[in-house]
Amino acid sequence: MFRFLSSSTLKSLKANHRTSWASCFLTLCNSSNPEYSSRQNPCCDFSLSGHSAKPPDCLSFHSNLAGARYFSSCYLSNCGKFDTLCGIGGGFLRNPPSVGQMRNFCSEMRRESMDYDVVIVGAGPAGLSAAIRLKQLCIEKGVDMSVCVVEKGADVGAHILSGNVFEPRALNELIPEWKENQAPIDTPVSSDKFWFLTKDRAFSLPSPFDNKGNYVISLSQLVRWMGMKAEELGVEIYPGFAASEVLYNINHEVVGIATNDMGVAKDGTRKDNFQRGVELKGKVTLFAEGCRGSLSEKIMREYNLREKVQAQHQTYALGIKEVWEIDPSKHQPGFVLHTLGWPLDHKTYGGSFLYHMKDNMVSIGLVVALNYQNPYLNPYEEFQRLKHHSAIKPMLEGGSVLQYGARTLNEGGFQSIPYPVFPGGALIGCSAGFLNVPKIKGTHTAMKSGMLAAETAFGVLHEGLAMDKYWEKLCNSWIWEELHRARNYRPAFEYGLLPGLTLSAIEHYITKGRSPWTMKHGKPDHKATNVARLHSPIEYPKPDGVISFDVPTSLYRSNTNHDHDQPVHLRLKDPTIPEQLNWPEYAGPESRYCPARVYEYLPDDSGKMKLQVNAQNCLHCKACDIKDPTQNIEWTVPEGGGGPGYTVM
Repeated sequence: MFRFLSSSTLKSLKANHRTSWASCFLTLCNSSNPEYSSRQNPCCDFSLSGHSAKPPDCLSFHSNLAGARYFSSCYLSNCGKFDTLCGIGGGFLRNPPSVGQMRNFCSEMRRESMDYDVVIVGAGPAGLSAAIRLKQLCIEKGVDMSVCVVEKGADVGAHILSGNVFEPRALNELIPEWKENQAPIDTPVSSDKFWFLTKDRAFSLPSPFDNKGNYVISLSQLVRWMGMKAEELGVEIYPGFAASEVLYNINHEVVGIATNDMGVAKDGTRKDNFQRGVELKGKVTLFAEGCRGSLSEKIMREYNLREKVQAQHQTYALGIKEVWEIDPSKHQPGFVLHTLGWPLDHKTYGGSFLYHMKDNMVSIGLVVALNYQNPYLNPYEEFQRLKHHSAIKPMLEGGSVLQYGARTLNEGGFQSIPYPVFPGGALIGCSAGFLNVPKIKGTHTAMKSGMLAAETAFGVLHEGLAMDKYWEKLCNSWIWEELHRARNYRPAFEYGLLPGLTLSAIEHYITKGRSPWTMKHGKPDHKATNVARLHSPIEYPKPDGVISFDVPTSLYRSNTNHDHDQPVHLRLKDPTIPEQLNWPEYAGPESRYCPARVYEYLPDDSGKMKLQVNAQNCLHCKACDIKDPTQNIEWTVPEGGGGPGYTVM
């Protein structure tokens, strides 16, 4: 059975290693280990018999043992009252603390830790491919390595959203027998259409996509299957735990991650169900958080990974998607359609997709590049308009929406790949950014990058190799060749739709990706937003509730859920900027680029517009972290298990 551990299960697991309250209180952690000596020390006003009382900001255990010692956390909040304990080392508690002091003591305690050979952050296609490949190598070489995957979604696949026309190249290498193992990949592409849309018409163009041998799938379902395969090989997977902190040793090497505390109220106080986060320590740590991963971004800045190889900034797009169940008479399994043009203007890069899945399901979506200029543009509303196009609407009529979601994706391609190795680990998948823009595919490259990182990590742990070999493997892989050929497509559209189509046609049909030049990206996405006075507001039609829908209705279909009583995970670096800059200069763009209505401007008692953050609506798409004009919004992880609950996306 697939052993996905919940928070209660993990707590129970760790409880098996706990001793009694008295023994627990005497458990000592050796701070002479230089890797972990920087953790928090417990605090309490207490003294031992025969010794003077210590200041309340430092708890010490007086011992004739050499070296400093610190008490471990041991979940003291569940261990009873301090004044019931006696006979500790021949001493006693002279000043037993109050309940409030005891809670403070517990909150300051060191976190529990679990040690592994490899820790992987993110149970997506890259992270699970890495985990599977590591365990395969262990079997091949007769080596035992512990591998842990931590995932912030409540279940594996719950936060996974993609188109998805799947290219099985990497899966063929990883699990050649995937068909026999009943992978959820059973709808081959049957037709491949490409349209240019105007407001009222659809013009068929030669399809630049080669989807022969590819499949229309649900990536969230594929990831769940991969999770089961990883579990069968001995990988430990912990869904519902959000990695919130990178752990370093005194040599500034990454030694793992810590999950965030659970049971913290919105005002920062500890609730009755408070539970300290857990440290997952690895000899190698691989970050597979997906596009704009919060810890991955910190790692890139900390070690200057872009500057190390003169990589350009990353560019992004926002993908908004629905899965429909349509009339069986209209269903064509494997039908694939991509469009350019309407409803987007000619200065905004993007397009739509419509894929016929199995079981009368259709996935439809709109991808909008986040370097759009008009602050009045609303990607969600553009998507609703798209569905009313005369060539699209008939396919959906008579059907119903099963699920809704949104996620950003990397579009920087070859020019934006950072150096993916840092002391103690590496970036894999969309954390680094291996999406092939003209193919509109990144799952196969993400998986391959995870496999290459796994092979390198195995060499590091088993053969004494350097993790830098991962970069060498990438540069010599088909990922590199593929992305190099595709490098000029996305930058070509910096000049507008028609010049972009012309330049990309030259790249595709004439030079075939072998041009002697490499085009550069334009401004970073947040700097591309114009001030509002240069544009006119866009009037969007009201949803009809049949083909188009309002945000609350769509949000309900995403199965998004967060505990309302927790600290807001969307942090404003300067809380005055929304009212002083974003509203007057940019007309409050965060209220439009967010596809979940997390950000709303509402008048206060004096009529002045104030920003309200509805963090509980968050789809974890990361658009706000990317598009805010002054980069004032920082996306951090909420409590593990929160966010969307995708099942067929």
